[in-house]
Amino acid sequence: MRLVTFRDGKGTRIGALDDAGKVLDLLAVDAALPRDMLALIAGDALAAARAAEVRAPVAEGATILAPIPRPAKNIFCVGKNYHEHAKEFASSGFDATAKEVVPEAPVVFSKPPTSVIGPHDPIPSFLDSSNSTDYEGEIAVVIGRGGRSISEAEAYAHIFGYTIINDVTARTLQHKHRQWILGKGIDGYCPMGPAIVTADAAGMPPRLSISTWVNGELRQRASIDDLIFGIPTLIATISAAITLEPGDIIATGTPAGVGIGFAPPKFLKPGDKVRIEVPGIGVLENPVA
Repeated sequence: MRLVTFRDGKGTRIGALDDAGKVLDLLAVDAALPRDMLALIAGDALAAARAAEVRAPVAEGATILAPIPRPAKNIFCVGKNYHEHAKEFASSGFDATAKEVVPEAPVVFSKPPTSVIGPHDPIPSFLDSSNSTDYEGEIAVVIGRGGRSISEAEAYAHIFGYTIINDVTARTLQHKHRQWILGKGIDGYCPMGPAIVTADAAGMPPRLSISTWVNGELRQRASIDDLIFGIPTLIATISAAITLEPGDIIATGTPAGVGIGFAPPKFLKPGDKVRIEVPGIGVLENPVA
């Protein structure tokens, strides 16, 4: 099942995508369903949503938003989690904190809820005075069952599903401030969506791959199997320190091919279009403003 948050003339609520990519209005069938994604996840209402999907009508004139438009807390992100990206980032000179090319442990940082935008929303690169805005296509985990000190063996049982995130980054700010949150947490610098594919549909472990295009040019392509630190390790590492809650999001890292990896760097500029695709989830596409 692919769940979405959408808006039409009747307000904002949850829906599902059919095979043709049309939005199905789940609440038109079951008005008792939660209207927002966080409530759906926390309320363990997935079975009811599935039952409603069978008879749900198409929502005409629907605009798809980020599946979780306002996360309850910061999005957890993981840096340098693909081998080739770790190498290209080290050679770029933009990582002021690196002691080694491949990290010895997951590099965890966060992006605030105010950074989240939806599919087709413009990336506000004008907020980056350094003109060094870069893209990072990523597969993200959405937590279903919360917990602390979750073991790697139990990690998949805590996953609700998966979505796509573009970890947009102002590289000069990332380098200048050592800690990454200012360079990566700018308002609108976290496009998300278009959907959350449920864990059972993605497989366990998930069978997911990601590709990123800028203006039609393929820049990134990798499988989630290529992660340095896999999903169970990330969940175990983060939950050892911070309680994970339903609806929390973990972006797993980006493959090689980001703009900073080119010589000279290929930073985003107004008018560009970034397209990220994960088969089974869909396409996240955003213009650059």
